[in-house]
Parts: sequence; C-alpha cells; structure tokens
Amino acid sequence: MAEVHFITHPEVAIDPSVPVPDWPLSARGLARTRAMLARPRVAGIGAVFSSTERKATDMAAILAAHLDLGFTQVAALGENDRSATGYLVREEFEATADEFFARPGHSVRGWERAVDAQARIVAAVEAVLAQAPPGNVAVVAHGGVGALLLCHLKRVPISRAEDQPGEGGGNLFTFDRASRALLHGWRRIED
Repeated sequence: MAEVHFITHPEVAIDPSVPVPDWPLSARGLARTRAMLARPRVAGIGAVFSSTERKATDMAAILAAHLDLGFTQVAALGENDRSATGYLVREEFEATADEFFARPGHSVRGWERAVDAQARIVAAVEAVLAQAPPGNVAVVAHGGVGALLLCHLKRVPISRAEDQPGEGGGNLFTFDRASRALLHGWRRIED
C-alpha cells in the first residue's frame, strides 16, 4: 500500500520585517526536521513535493537530500493567502484564524476564504499524486491548508478542530494513496 505523508513545516524564524512566505526554518525547526529523518516512514518515501514558501522548501530540501532525491515545488500547496494582513501578533493571528475556520465562506480581513483554500489544496494534492511516480509520497506544506485537507479526507465540515496540535507546526498525517483513506491523524514529525 502506497502512502501519502502530508507534513507541515516546523518552527520558523519570525521576522515582522520579512514577508511571511520568505521566513526560513528556525534553529529548532531545522533540528526537528533532522530528527524526523530517523523515523522509519521516511525511508520509504520515493517523491517529495513542496509549497514554494521558504519554510516548506527548507524542510523539503533537507528531506529530499537525505533520500538522494530532488523535490518539486508547487505554488498551489501554499498556505491560505493572508497577504491582506501580513504579519499579525500571536493573539491577533489566533483570533483571525479562529474566524477563518468558523466562517469558511467569508473572506476574513481580506484572507483567502477557507472554502477556496480547501478547494485549492485538494486540487493541488490530486495533481501532485497524478504526476508522482508510484510509491510513497511526501507533501511538505502548511498547517492551515493541512487542516482543510484533513477535513476533506475525513468528510467533515471545515473546522479548526482539525488543526494541527501544539505550537509552531512540525506535524504530519498519512493517508492511503489509492483510496485516500486516512491512515492516521496528526502526529509530531519526530514521533
């Protein structure tokens, strides 16, 4: 059975003066990514795809190099578009994200609507799987769109209840490539 691992980038170096898509992984994020490489599931990955955002490409590059593979960047795997607000302090970001999930058909503060981001991430993952070679695939992306994809796979309404646990990212869920059946929900990348 071939598996798809949807992996979210771990902690980033937050810099309000730098556009959010350009933030790199932090020292902790890099360490967690390297710790992930020792997990047995990693050895079976035969293709790596990534969002074009720096934090995701940083992680994908480390994973692909470990596997002696290249990786393919796909813009549609990006996080929900929040460029209308740019950087928000944590409390303001969390409140806006809560509203994003609670009102999926509305543009909250100019953000991409959750229903649109969900349709985009589902289509992007389907396109990735259509072009990937047979076998296990890693998709390195982001928590918000990951939650939206997980809602789709579980056939539940959009809800922040499906958001990744913890703070800072660095989680994954796995589904069967052929049937799209969820094999397990969110887990920390190093577990």
